[in-house]
Amino acid sequence: MTAIASQSPVTQGSRALVWVGRVVSALPALALLASSAAKLSQQPKMLEMFTGHLGFQPGALTAIGLLELICTVIYLIPRTAVLGAALLTAYLGGAVAIHVRVGDPFALPVVLGVLVWLGLYLRDVRLRAVAWRR
Repeated sequence: MTAIASQSPVTQGSRALVWVGRVVSALPALALLASSAAKLSQQPKMLEMFTGHLGFQPGALTAIGLLELICTVIYLIPRTAVLGAALLTAYLGGAVAIHVRVGDPFALPVVLGVLVWLGLYLRDVRLRAVAWRR
């Protein structure tokens, strides 16, 4: 009982906070899973965008789709979520750079990256404890 009472409000887990974090985490995860599925399915529209507009080689679409899928799955596993968030941050940073290079809007990958970390922050009491350590 004293261990719970001695914890700060930041480190105490709240069921509601954890569930909000899970929902927030699900939003970018679903978007990234759909994006990787579209890449791996080699849809003609996706292939044209990657090769024509973004300037990638046709074979890169599968590799990028697999990378996106693997990083997202690592993020969804609670034990590896922090590693997954770091990997997704790097992946989304590359997406931002590519969109900037071709002159496209780049807000979506930035928003997804923020949601990745916000969701993890809300659902992981350990991350909140580290963030608020003085």
